Amino acid sequence: MSVDRTQSGEDLRRIQDEHSFTMDGDDERKRLIQWEDGFDGDGLGRRDGERTPAENRKNVFTYEEAVKCIGYGRFHIILLLLCGWAVSSDAVEVLSVSFLLPSASCELKMTSSHKGWLSAIVFVGMMVGGYFWGSLADKGGRRSILLWSLMVNGIGGLLSSVSQVFWLFLLMRFISGVGVGGSMPVIFSYFCEFQPKDRRGSMISVLATFWMGGNILAAGLAWIIIPQEMWGYFSPEFTYSSWRIFIAVCTIPALSSAVLFFLMPESPKYLLTVRRETDAIYVLKQVHERNREREPFKVEALVLSEEEKHGHTSVSDSQHKVQTMKAKCAHLLDTTVALFRPPLLRSNVVLLVINFTLAFGYYGLFMWFPELFSRIEKFGGTPCDPGPVNTTISNSTDDQSNSTMCESPSNTIFLEGFLTAASNLPGNLFTIFLMDRLGRKLLLSSSMCISGLAVFFIWFVQTRVQNVAISCVFGAVSTVGWNALDVLSTELFPTNVRTTAFGVQTGMARIGAILGNVVFGELVDIHFAVPMIMVAVLLCLGGLTAIKLPNTTGIDIH
Repeated sequence: MSVDRTQSGEDLRRIQDEHSFTMDGDDERKRLIQWEDGFDGDGLGRRDGERTPAENRKNVFTYEEAVKCIGYGRFHIILLLLCGWAVSSDAVEVLSVSFLLPSASCELKMTSSHKGWLSAIVFVGMMVGGYFWGSLADKGGRRSILLWSLMVNGIGGLLSSVSQVFWLFLLMRFISGVGVGGSMPVIFSYFCEFQPKDRRGSMISVLATFWMGGNILAAGLAWIIIPQEMWGYFSPEFTYSSWRIFIAVCTIPALSSAVLFFLMPESPKYLLTVRRETDAIYVLKQVHERNREREPFKVEALVLSEEEKHGHTSVSDSQHKVQTMKAKCAHLLDTTVALFRPPLLRSNVVLLVINFTLAFGYYGLFMWFPELFSRIEKFGGTPCDPGPVNTTISNSTDDQSNSTMCESPSNTIFLEGFLTAASNLPGNLFTIFLMDRLGRKLLLSSSMCISGLAVFFIWFVQTRVQNVAISCVFGAVSTVGWNALDVLSTELFPTNVRTTAFGVQTGMARIGAILGNVVFGELVDIHFAVPMIMVAVLLCLGGLTAIKLPNTTGIDIH
């Protein structure tokens, strides 16, 4: 069959533009000719919509074989740094609220209940965004969804910094949460689809450590910026104090990540799944050149699995049509329903339980640590044996009590928050080196049970130092569970539903985080021991439930 080389060349240049790869002069023309000749008309130039069966073509690779063939080098380092920076941006946006609560309380006239809802609202947005953006990413691609969700995250956070009343501030934090909810599931799916299976567990664990980096970054920025009471602009009509500057600075990671993702290609695994084989091979070829420039690229045909090597066909790229909104909504419903049918039903339900219990415990408690440290400093007592003013401060009308509550928190509060954030480091290092050796299920189950025990022992805390120490233990051990859960969530589901599944799972986690923060806000002034016991029980329950999950160490992703 003859090939229209002019049309094929134009199509290939379109692919280059789409994936932000550039070549110069003669090299470009030579590679375009080699590309077309190498496929002998199979690819963009074919008119019949059929590809030659895989067994009749040379160098047919499964996707896992192709990913291993392209090597591991400079591209993957760039990918890790960029995806990691995006993960850090999400962590900064989520956790920044916990550091501003002690300072923003008086300016926004917040009660403990208001603080609970403010901590929870970002998770409401994440629940909505995770499902919506995740399903779009399964249909429209990973890269474009990452760009838009990161932009929504940054813009929402920036607008919240200038909001002067509580309800508007709450609304802007919700919009920011919608962006965070979109980027989180898509980042991990995008990153996972470039990883060979022998490195996947450890590299997803490395990526998850950037959440810790974002946590430390948020704590460090709060420590540096918020205590500077002279920073900002103050007038009767408009106030822009240091904690608002802190929020604005926290949007820089999300906005810069959105810009940088313009330079990255679409996921080749996604392209192959939607029958854009030529595009997928082209992306892999460019990755190969960045990793192993002097070695030949051997992939001429690409299939998803070993079974498809014989007699596979695929629709040509020219027949790939843009879907209508109705079709996208139908796809969203279909992929969601598929998660609640065999063979995905059991794993999906177990992960839903684990996500809820872990998020309820971790975010319900962790988001309140700075506020807890502040109350202990101002009113004395311990977490489960509060000082006399601490129990009624949210409803107090006493001038002296309100004056005490409105005092700016000391640097010690932010130092303790920084130490709690830094405590995640040992847990992250542990999972990087042992994720593929001990297995995901063992790490997840054991870490959740140990976290539950750590929360229970907060009951026996008597001093401020002990409080910080047990908080650090809780943070370190919980991180192991989150990292193992991230790996399992990406490996247990096939490519065509992966980001939808991740979105559903994170949606359930957001429900847990919302309820955790609201419950803490409502009960913290009654007795802190009540939500503590709830957290301990739920974490242990989730850890025991994790035993029902399959072992995914070393398996192919489909």
